[in-house]
Amino acid sequence: MALTPTLSPGRPRFSRRTSRRLAADAGLLVVAAAFALPLAWVVLSSLDPHAGLRVKAPSSLTLDNFDAVLKPDITFTPLLNSLILCGGGTLLTVVCAALAAYPLSRFQSRLNRPFLLTILFTTSLPITAIMVPVYALFVQVNLIDTMQGTILFFAASQLPFAIWLMKNFMDGVPKELEEAAWTDGASSLQSLIRIVLPLMGPGVAVVTIFSFVMMWGNFFVPFMLLLTPDQMPASVSINEFFGNRGMVAYGQLAAFSVVYSTPVILLYVLISRRLGGGFALGGAVKG
Repeated sequence: MALTPTLSPGRPRFSRRTSRRLAADAGLLVVAAAFALPLAWVVLSSLDPHAGLRVKAPSSLTLDNFDAVLKPDITFTPLLNSLILCGGGTLLTVVCAALAAYPLSRFQSRLNRPFLLTILFTTSLPITAIMVPVYALFVQVNLIDTMQGTILFFAASQLPFAIWLMKNFMDGVPKELEEAAWTDGASSLQSLIRIVLPLMGPGVAVVTIFSFVMMWGNFFVPFMLLLTPDQMPASVSINEFFGNRGMVAYGQLAAFSVVYSTPVILLYVLISRRLGGGFALGGAVKG
């Protein structure tokens, strides 16, 4: 009985699959390099006494750039202002988004979809187009050059997309758990705080990180709404490293960027466990 080879027909298919995988890996490496090169420049330039625009290993390592920027008026005060603005805006955004997403997720109405589409449309409006009327409004209500006014605008600008995210995560929590709580006499607010929000921890973490990061890197809003230099956040004070006639202190700029990125990295590290945990609903509605 003659045996026929079966490997040769599969070789062209295997080679095509391998080539596609190699092409995909090469594309991913190019994308990774596009993200890694700016980060490498920031880290290397912060330790380079002769930093420039090129990505190069420093001839000698120094901490003089950090010594030059780690001053109260240059770094610490702007970072504190950023933490107050972004922390207050994020807290207000998460609370309002949860309260707004709860009725949209739990109660059916003909106005739900038009409302969601309307707030989604507001996210597409460019911030520069609405700053002129917002500035005029803040002048009328005496909120210009105030931290609380900037916090309110930060929260208002991030709230539409935060509601969308929060509602989608809230839809994944079974309503039967709330009905059991209602039977025991809990109110809707109590079921939201004690049942829904703890079970959708990853969703709350995503909204928190997204809102904080978007506010943390916002330059235009505090630049327009805040006038006092002592109230400027770090996203605005970083502009001070760009001197006149094209002279830029690249080493100090890189050192400030490293310090400026630290709070966001710490926030992600602290909340990353909640992101990978998933919804803790195992067996909750059985029986």
